[in-house]
Amino acid sequence: MEEEGEIRVLLVEDDRVTRDGLRALVAGTEGYDCVGSAGSVEEALAIPLRSDPEVILLDVHLPGVAGPDGVVPLKERFVQSIILMLTVYEQEDLVFQSIVNGASGYLLKRTQPGRLLEAIREAHTGGAPMSPEIARKVIGAFRRVAPVPRSEMVLSPQEGATLALLADGYSYQTAADELGVSINTVRNYVRAIYDKLHVHSKSEAVSKALRGGLL
Repeated sequence: MEEEGEIRVLLVEDDRVTRDGLRALVAGTEGYDCVGSAGSVEEALAIPLRSDPEVILLDVHLPGVAGPDGVVPLKERFVQSIILMLTVYEQEDLVFQSIVNGASGYLLKRTQPGRLLEAIREAHTGGAPMSPEIARKVIGAFRRVAPVPRSEMVLSPQEGATLALLADGYSYQTAADELGVSINTVRNYVRAIYDKLHVHSKSEAVSKALRGGLL
C-alpha cells in the first residue's frame, strides 16, 4: 500500500528479469512505491494504475515504440511525471533524442542500486541525474555547439563549482559533500543557476555554460 511521502515509480522495461529486479528494489525500499511495471511503452500507456507515477524509469531499447520516442506520449498521459532513461549503451544520439523529447535524466543499467534510488529521489526533487559516462558524452557534444557570449552569464564561484560538479555526473548529495555544504544549499545554487542562465534543466545549463566558456 502506498504511504504518504513515498515516491511513486513506474517501470517500463522489456526484460522480465531486470524488470522484476527493479520492482523488488523500488518496492522493497522505504520511501519508494512501485505503482506499476510494463514491458513496453504501449503497455505502460494502457495499464490501469492505482495512482499516477511521479518518476518513470524508461528503458531505451524496447519492442514497438522505442524509449526515446515513448517519452512524449508517456508525459502526455502522466503530465506530472519525471522520466529517467535506462540504457546499457552510452549512445549519444539516443541521449539527445531522449533529452529533447523531455527526459530528465539518463542512467546506465549497471548503476549501483543505491545510486539508482538516489537518482530517482534526485529527479523527484528537481535534479537531472546522469551516469558519469553519459555526462561526459553530453559535455563532449555540447562543446561542439556554437558559443554563447560570456557576458550573458554571471555565476558566483559557488554556483560555478556546483554546475561543474553536476556536469561531471555528481548527484546533489555528492556535490554537497564535495563542496562541504548541505544538499539544500546545492538546490539553492541550482535554482540560482537556472534563473541566471534562463534554462530549465541541467542539460540546458551545462550546454549554455560550455558554450559561454564557463566550464
